[in-house]
Amino acid sequence: MLPFHRRRERGREERVNQKWDATSPSTTEPKSKRFGRFVLDWIRVSWKDVLALAILGAASQAIYSAPVVSVRTFPITFTQSGDIVYPQFAYPYRGWIISPMASGLISVLIPIGIIALAQIRIRSFWDMNNGILGVLYAVVIGTLFQVIIKTLIGGFRPYWLDVCKPDISRAASHNTTQLNGVGFQQIMYTVDVCTNPDENALKTAMSSFPSGHSTAAFAGYVFLFLWMNAKLKVWANYRSSFYWLALLFAPILGATLMACALTIDQAHNWYDILVGSLIGTVSAFAAYRCLYAAVWDWRYNHIPLKNREALDYAAAALAPEYMERAVWVRKLGWGRRKKVRSSAPASGAGLGRSPRSSTAYATRHARMPSPRQAQPGVAYPDSAHGRVSGQHARSVRGEEMV
Repeated sequence: MLPFHRRRERGREERVNQKWDATSPSTTEPKSKRFGRFVLDWIRVSWKDVLALAILGAASQAIYSAPVVSVRTFPITFTQSGDIVYPQFAYPYRGWIISPMASGLISVLIPIGIIALAQIRIRSFWDMNNGILGVLYAVVIGTLFQVIIKTLIGGFRPYWLDVCKPDISRAASHNTTQLNGVGFQQIMYTVDVCTNPDENALKTAMSSFPSGHSTAAFAGYVFLFLWMNAKLKVWANYRSSFYWLALLFAPILGATLMACALTIDQAHNWYDILVGSLIGTVSAFAAYRCLYAAVWDWRYNHIPLKNREALDYAAAALAPEYMERAVWVRKLGWGRRKKVRSSAPASGAGLGRSPRSSTAYATRHARMPSPRQAQPGVAYPDSAHGRVSGQHARSVRGEEMV
């Protein structure tokens, strides 16, 4: 008879295993009823997050549609030489290689699609739930951050003069800001001297800093980078394959290409892209840590957190219940193994696996101990120890992974 606190801990672990284990036996309750109850439970858990995402997304759109608050001056000299000071604002307007709408969709849908497709192997609803919400968290937070700066601070795009089409003769009659013809040799002017009647085009050309494309791209793809690192265990307790390392950097390459493409059509200055990328990266790290147990710690960074259940870090460290779940890789104790069905169960094991497969797996692990066996000081959950004991525990634990 276990003490009360041990029985309670064991019961908690069994409940966690039942929720997380995709192979748990089904009950006699109809699937439709179970699914309906599950959806209602998800709504009770997540409705506040979904509502907050919708509110902040709507707020970002409203702020983005508002007029630029800052009044900036820019130099113009149409003198005898015809020189234009600051020629970096005199590039031709060539349109957008990637429109803002397309950039946002690419930054959100591709990471979400990869996370959803990976569940074919990972088979964890809460991992998919946290992964999708994490992408949205990062993009929405980063977007809200950058549109506030864009509206309050702003900045001229490299094609600003081509869109503005300034006329210095308007400086006297159109001088609502009282900042036309100021500064050194009176060469500084404001938007009052622009002759382009399209106010939306002028607003867009004055809101270059920071880059919204870069913010969304790095928010979505850096989150995907962190998620892939956790699922592939590229930096873990064993030497990973080179192709996993190369694949891991694919999201970073995609975000960099999307951001740097803005310099081809001169839609942004380099510092706009740099600051937007930084905002998106910070948002991605914050969102990932909010929804997963760690960012870089390979023992925990694959574990999706729940808002109604605290994670026991001491029990989760290299424990079978967590090493087998919510990861893509299948190596050295990580990831769920396929069970080998046999008409005759293995002698003494009672787990329904063939003696040959169990013996082969035990032999391999006798030569190369698993990470869990190499951690004698780790406290495992009671449910793991309750199944086996002594020397037999190591062999049966190995059979469970076959």
